[in-house]
Amino acid sequence: MDQAFIGIDVGTGSARAGVFDAGGALLASAKHPIRLWHGPGGVAEQSAEDIWAAVCTATRAALAAAGLPSDRIAGIGVDATCSLVVVDAAFQPVSVSATGEAARNIIVWMDHRATAETREINQSGAPVLEYVGGSISPEMQSPKLLWLKRHLPESFKRAAHFFDLSDYLTARATGSLARSTCTVTCKWTYLAHEQRWDGDFFSAPSACRNSRKKATAASAPRLSNPARPWVTG
Repeated sequence: MDQAFIGIDVGTGSARAGVFDAGGALLASAKHPIRLWHGPGGVAEQSAEDIWAAVCTATRAALAAAGLPSDRIAGIGVDATCSLVVVDAAFQPVSVSATGEAARNIIVWMDHRATAETREINQSGAPVLEYVGGSISPEMQSPKLLWLKRHLPESFKRAAHFFDLSDYLTARATGSLARSTCTVTCKWTYLAHEQRWDGDFFSAPSACRNSRKKATAASAPRLSNPARPWVTG
């Protein structure tokens, strides 16, 4: 057989991996559950470490089921939910939870804790809103970042990187901090057609300003210098 490819899809309840041939035919697949914590006020949290472990488990199982050696894999594609991952400078988890548990370092897409922040952003009339259907959703990242700074300032201060989940998984797999143009445009208000961020949007409310700087530390969505791979296996 010629080269094969792996597609990884991380949903709310599980990580799935499929092995495909060059023509797109599915050769094998596997999935592994991931943990989800719920809390009052529409809170939904997950663990980046738990999700990465589930991705690795599902991928290895799919590869074994396909009966292929790893050197036959020519490429891997990843997609995931619109969830916010927070890590420190050493890429260790930073808690986004009122419990303070470091493992709970993901605000899940369905989490609506930032409803007030969403309303405030939408009432601002910022021009970037024209590119997200006229109003932003609490499931996008800007309201979550603003909520985090206001309600968990110590976690916000410790954070060195904010990732969309799919970009986090890419970083885990490659060590590169480059962000996807798709994620930063659709979920972070990056103006891809102008290749820039709207500085005014992140200055009003001013609490968003440092959020943008941390989220774009890798000069997203341009390719950054590859970071040292900090996970193996």
